Amino acid sequence: MIKVLLADDEELIRTALAALLGLEPDLEVVAQAADGRAAVDTALAHRPDVAVVDLEMPALDGLEVSAALAAALPSCKVVILTGYGKPPLLKRALDAGAKGFLPKGSPGGALAEVIRRVHAGGRYVDPALAADALTAPECPLTPRELEVLRLAESDTPVAVIARRTHLSGGTVRNYLAAAVAKLGVSSRGEAFRLAREHGWL
Repeated sequence: MIKVLLADDEELIRTALAALLGLEPDLEVVAQAADGRAAVDTALAHRPDVAVVDLEMPALDGLEVSAALAAALPSCKVVILTGYGKPPLLKRALDAGAKGFLPKGSPGGALAEVIRRVHAGGRYVDPALAADALTAPECPLTPRELEVLRLAESDTPVAVIARRTHLSGGTVRNYLAAAVAKLGVSSRGEAFRLAREHGWL
């Protein structure tokens, strides 16, 4: 039996996946978690073979869960489920140690096959997403510009961003201005939206 952990903050999706996987003769859902922190703790307690985690969860997101499990429980392979697949997210997921990356809109039996594949030592990436990744534009922003832009969501005041990043207000404004210029938009709000749409944030 392949022991599986399911982590998703939406209970309906989590229980539906558990019921679907419960129909497979070689898969057993041994634990469930409603947020990323609980996913890591539950995995350490139950030691599943494969953890299926949602990309967007409270406490820790799927990428952070993947990285934490790669370090603390390398025998547990991680499959990330996502409602939207952006090529940069795929790269970040693989860099974080995930062995599978699957859109939530995939056919019903696909998840069980992906679990079997990663448990056997393979990898799985949705073919359409892999094709998109080959043609996706590279992010023109530096890691520091991305960090400042991420904190600029919802018109966060420059002083607050400066405090959180331990930078001066002028430096924060320079990073935001550089992001706006590089992305060819007219405001930091537009820069944030464009970077989010491309999956850079």
